[in-house]
Amino acid sequence: MNYFVDFACRSLNKVGEELCGDKVEFFRTTDCVIAVLSDGLGSGVKANILATLSSKIAITMLKAGLSIDEVVDTMVHTLPVCQVRKLAYSTLTIVKIDVSDNVYVVEIDNPSVFFIRDGGVKPLESTERFINGRTIKESQFVLQEGDTLVLTSDGVIHAGVGTVLNLGWSWPEVSCFLQSVIDEEKTAREITNLLLDVCSDLYVGQPGDDTTVATLKVMKPKWATLFAGPPQVKLEDQQVVKTLMKSSGKKIICGGTAANIVAREIGEEIQTSFDYIDPRFPPIASIRGIDLVTEGVLTIKGAVEILKDVQMNSRFEKLEEGHGAARLAKLLYEECTHIQLLIGRAINAAHQNPDFPKELSIKLRVIEELEEILIKVGKVVHIQYF
Repeated sequence: MNYFVDFACRSLNKVGEELCGDKVEFFRTTDCVIAVLSDGLGSGVKANILATLSSKIAITMLKAGLSIDEVVDTMVHTLPVCQVRKLAYSTLTIVKIDVSDNVYVVEIDNPSVFFIRDGGVKPLESTERFINGRTIKESQFVLQEGDTLVLTSDGVIHAGVGTVLNLGWSWPEVSCFLQSVIDEEKTAREITNLLLDVCSDLYVGQPGDDTTVATLKVMKPKWATLFAGPPQVKLEDQQVVKTLMKSSGKKIICGGTAANIVAREIGEEIQTSFDYIDPRFPPIASIRGIDLVTEGVLTIKGAVEILKDVQMNSRFEKLEEGHGAARLAKLLYEECTHIQLLIGRAINAAHQNPDFPKELSIKLRVIEELEEILIKVGKVVHIQYF
């Protein structure tokens, strides 16, 4: 895959409902990207169950390489039937991108996907066919850098019905709005929030339907490489530093010992700061040719906590730089899509945790947490231990 697909989604629950009747699933590997948006019949618990089952069935089967025909057939024979309406109904929008950058879009009763290329909304050329009584629309095309696909539930185009607008916000009007706000710099999260905020305003803060937006934006990969902790074998110091310095993109060092290794191997001095911006985190340092040099475990743990807040907070705004943990979180979240972690396994006795087996350390556990949260916020992570 030549491109990175930035992804974000967010929902508004129908007023008075604790559960959303829409569900989004997203799956990424080095070979493919799959996004599924499902809208269950009605609202509340029943709709949530229908949407969750539909999206889980679809993404699980597609991950396994099964066809859309098999997905729809399974849904028809699996979904529980509403006793009132005698229907087992859930809409679907599916986007699948393969390793050759081919895009396959399937739409079943959801609003048409908004496809933005070269600053304009382009209609997807689709064909229709029937599977077990369901009409599906299929589209195929090849990705280009800058392409954006916005998936929505019908709560978006119905926004404002009976309040601000008589007939709701139509598909062409949503299209015009997206065309006016999407540019090269906007992230998937920013596009999602901009559209959903307008929907909330049109509903006057009282959504009359579950409203969901999922955005996929195509960009060139941006790399960062982070080196933390000395290797178990000192002879590997040179190899780690060589890998770091030859890597493209941002270069980060976390930990005093790691910084000393790099400085020694490349023949540069460490410039240490004594400016404690936040007493919880040691000051940062600098080495010529390195983008960020910080303390180790405390700083990485702090960055993990910041990234967890980002992942939970759909109203996230751009991170501000400050102490080392904030700078690390900002760099990893905002300035790269792919992250290579070079992790030394040498155990610092001061970091030993009696609650874990002796061969584990706090440092390695924090690295695992960092890898986990980076994947959750949509990054592609490669880890190599030394």
